[in-house]
Amino acid sequence: SKGMAQKVQLITTVVHKPKLLILEEPFSGFDPINANLIKNEILELNKKGTSIILSTHNMKSVEELCDNIVLINHSKVILKGRVETLKERYKEGLLEIVFRGDLIAFTQALWVNAKLVDKQAMGDGLIRTKVLLMDGFKTNDLLKNLINKVEIVSLQELRPTMDEIFIKKVSELETVEEGEEA
Repeated sequence: SKGMAQKVQLITTVVHKPKLLILEEPFSGFDPINANLIKNEILELNKKGTSIILSTHNMKSVEELCDNIVLINHSKVILKGRVETLKERYKEGLLEIVFRGDLIAFTQALWVNAKLVDKQAMGDGLIRTKVLLMDGFKTNDLLKNLINKVEIVSLQELRPTMDEIFIKKVSELETVEEGEEA
């Protein structure tokens, strides 16, 4: 099978403990169990000092394996840097808040400093929301407004995935190119 051939190629490549390993689409042809096995082997090789260059369209594997990235579109570098730095740079101030209580009280507590983007009833009186913080408004400020209005069950900052960053960056470039052609 294609997956078995991939495994054999990887084993014969790493048996010599290379200092540099270049992998192109290393998870192609693997089921989730074998893909996870290969991912863990790649991480272990890196821990032991092997530098790894990964060429892939799978942005999830980029997030899981890479420290530094270069995104290329139509043979041009469109973005480069540390994965965590890029995710931080492209975040939009979105929070996911799960709470128990009155949605109207929750919405009123947002006031003009945050905007309710999405809401979903989860059962057992729980409501999952996405909230966009307005400029200068901090998570702690929002919590101060909410704490006496509803029961906060969880709160997390929503940072973009590498898929979302890539799509955004490519879309921006296409918009610029369309404007230049007009």
